[in-house]
Amino acid sequence: MEVAGEKLRRVLSIQSHVVSGYVGNKAAVFPLQLLGFEVDYVNSVQFSNHTVPCARWKRPGRSILDSENLKLLMDGIHANNLSRYSHVLTGYVSSESFLKQISTEVKRLKQVNPDLRYHCDPVLGDHGEFYVPENLVQIYRSHVLPIADVITPNDFEVRMLTGLPCDTLDNTLEALNKLHDIGPSTVVLSSIHLLENPPDILTLICSCRNAKGAYWRSRLDFPKLEAVFTGTGDLFSALFLAWSSICGLNSCDEACERAVSSIHKVLTFTLQHNSSDHPVNNGSMGKAVPPELKLIPSKEFIEKGDILFRAKLIDCN
Repeated sequence: MEVAGEKLRRVLSIQSHVVSGYVGNKAAVFPLQLLGFEVDYVNSVQFSNHTVPCARWKRPGRSILDSENLKLLMDGIHANNLSRYSHVLTGYVSSESFLKQISTEVKRLKQVNPDLRYHCDPVLGDHGEFYVPENLVQIYRSHVLPIADVITPNDFEVRMLTGLPCDTLDNTLEALNKLHDIGPSTVVLSSIHLLENPPDILTLICSCRNAKGAYWRSRLDFPKLEAVFTGTGDLFSALFLAWSSICGLNSCDEACERAVSSIHKVLTFTLQHNSSDHPVNNGSMGKAVPPELKLIPSKEFIEKGDILFRAKLIDCN
């Protein structure tokens, strides 16, 4: 419950879970807790381990929560007066009915707390491939994005959700405007390689638009690490939620700076301490087991959120 005089920082996180490794809720819950948030979490699907194809591992085992079970869980939360959250965070969802039920549950929670902020990571895929059924694209457009306050897609997801190209700064900003038109006031493209950039530089683009149509857009460039990781998008979504709450809604640039800088430190530490029996996959899918994020020994990096990279204003009005 909220303590008098203290800001409510209670998150409901609905996304995937892995028994071994750090993906989905396993990548999101611990960092949120470190940064002072109470986290209740629902696992949309449970895997034995991450699902990135690699020569060494067989098909992961899995157990799926269906939409009716999600409703039953949330009915219990409401019945026991446990439904006052400051934030909802959603990630990987693999079924149409479950995604629609999430939209229903977010609406119910916003009735309890009209100030609740819904952060949606619209997980569709990456590297030009879908991780989920393609029909979920339309469900995100029609049911989820209209009620989301913040979305954190990657470049593939921006292209799929808008149907627009996304590879230069100009056409990417046009695509982000289309996402704003659907609903969310804050769109953070977590990483993209812009054609005008050197090949070793990735860019985050943060676009905020208020109810009057005024916007603030910035970019943050950071070095690309030559390895394939799992769980980085889930970690970013959690850290951006945390730091945007801590820094304030008008400090999205700082939230991006702290989130990206923390992740860079976690990934660098992960590479430095990667075990010899898990060779690094240097950007080639299916050749080796991607290194698991070293989240626990990176505790200090996450808590401090020291800034390595600064955002730069693109434009505002």
